[in-house]
Amino acid sequence: HMQELLWYARFGLWWVILGVASSIGLGSGLHTFVLYLGPHIALFTMKAVQCGRVDLKSAPYDTILLKRRPSWLEKECLEFGPPIYQETIPFSKILHEVHLEAVLWGIGTALGELPPYFISRAASMSGQKVEELAELDASISKEGFLSSILRRAKRWLMSHSQYLNFPTILLLASVPNPLFDLAGILCGQFNVPFWKFFLATLIGKAIIKVYMQTTLVITLCNNQLLELVEERLVWVFSNSPGVSSILPSLVTKLKTAKDKFLMASVATSASSAAKGKKWNLSFSLIWNTVVWLMVVNFIVQIITSTAQSYLKKQQELEISMKSSATMSSASEPAAGISN
Repeated sequence: HMQELLWYARFGLWWVILGVASSIGLGSGLHTFVLYLGPHIALFTMKAVQCGRVDLKSAPYDTILLKRRPSWLEKECLEFGPPIYQETIPFSKILHEVHLEAVLWGIGTALGELPPYFISRAASMSGQKVEELAELDASISKEGFLSSILRRAKRWLMSHSQYLNFPTILLLASVPNPLFDLAGILCGQFNVPFWKFFLATLIGKAIIKVYMQTTLVITLCNNQLLELVEERLVWVFSNSPGVSSILPSLVTKLKTAKDKFLMASVATSASSAAKGKKWNLSFSLIWNTVVWLMVVNFIVQIITSTAQSYLKKQQELEISMKSSATMSSASEPAAGISN
């Protein structure tokens, strides 16, 4: 039981930490959804479609973890048993199998948005200027179409900061938004209550946004998308004059092309597994190298930012000490003359 508890703790900490790393750092964090969560959901969906069943995991924590691959990734479909779903696997079944790690990752992204809020709130209470605003200004000061949109969005947020209530924060957190750090800074600057900010961010990022992203990945990796395209094409051709006569043959060809595509995907997966570990090892080595380079870059950015902040404080302290010494030395001759 202790070993099982440790596995669950490791599973939860891993995905929460990945979420924190994704959102912390004023936009300079790691894109862990693209690196870990998105590929994990895509691999599970393709494996479930290939095997015709969703009970692939040996436990809820049977996912991508640190120095551990999921057990279902290397298994053949025959090891799980005969297919349960002969045609399309229900979307809700796949979502139920991957939603736990997705929600944990979303909780981590919500936690990663707290440092700008706390720094801004502390600066507001002490009457100091928030340096993160200047950092965001520098990051969106470049020329370009996207930078122009970001500047307009920033001006809108600054001019409507008095409307930063629960629904507004929830809306900003529910969509991919590069300026949410600015919203967190403004919430801290204008003393928005912590629980109002955090609950809106948590619901938006850990529930609404995560389920939107998970739904997109599952849909793209499932044959439901091909069926949707097929239905739309059939509807368009059936309402086009002069095409109804050739519609049956066209539908037959379309279904044949879809079956060939699905069979090719399964054959490719099987052949890749049968080739051995050489290609997997080389690809894993390249992938891990890229990820570790990004992690090192992220750590270097944090250390550099901390060192710059410390150097700035030291310089301000030296300047204040020199100015006070100059004022005291200038006041001494004046006192002698008066005497």
